[in-house]
Amino acid sequence: MKSANNQQSSVVIAEDDPSVRKAVQRVLELEGYTITAVNDGQAALDTILAKTPDAAVLDVMMPFLDGLSVCKELRHRGNRTPILLLTARHEVGDRVAGLDAGADDYLVKPFAVDELLARVRALLRRHAPSSNTATVLKLQDLTLDVNRREVHRGARQIDLTKTEFDLLQILLEQSGIVLTREYLYEHIWGFNFETNSKSLDVYIGYLRRKLEEGGESRLLHTARGVGYVVKPS
Repeated sequence: MKSANNQQSSVVIAEDDPSVRKAVQRVLELEGYTITAVNDGQAALDTILAKTPDAAVLDVMMPFLDGLSVCKELRHRGNRTPILLLTARHEVGDRVAGLDAGADDYLVKPFAVDELLARVRALLRRHAPSSNTATVLKLQDLTLDVNRREVHRGARQIDLTKTEFDLLQILLEQSGIVLTREYLYEHIWGFNFETNSKSLDVYIGYLRRKLEEGGESRLLHTARGVGYVVKPS
């Protein structure tokens, strides 16, 4: 993946509403991004697989394939292109469904131009390669392989959703340090996600159950009123 500098970054836009598609394309091009715009989900899937862009902005409701199906198929094929979903639905459940499908962030229409740009910048920044990032993270018997996207607790392999994996990776990268709820929301769900929602607590619960499913000791701890930390019991 290229630098998070927008002058070097390519973005695929998939939106079946011509006015929205052209507006988003114009805004991003004015910021220096290289844009490929398509008007349906199948074209989005084909274009992303062929071009491997730095990021993609996908509408949820599109002909042929909807945005959620595009996300699922890309992740199924091992494609890790950062994805921002656009939707008219604002319920938390809809956003969680999008994140579970493999999207990295979620933006509700109508949206402010500044917020769109901030979320695209955040996507690129979070996914920019870092030479200082370890490819295998360990804490006691817990191992997370960043490249293979595999997690083991001893010999037991743990199957995680994309969001669960990303959350565990961030916590392990800073093991022993309490990460605030605001920090985790920004780095997992993106700019200005509703931090008073219960999404983080839900995913922490999922993750904790999976990590301790084999009767292992607790590694994921709650710092009441602050956030979460991974450390030995």
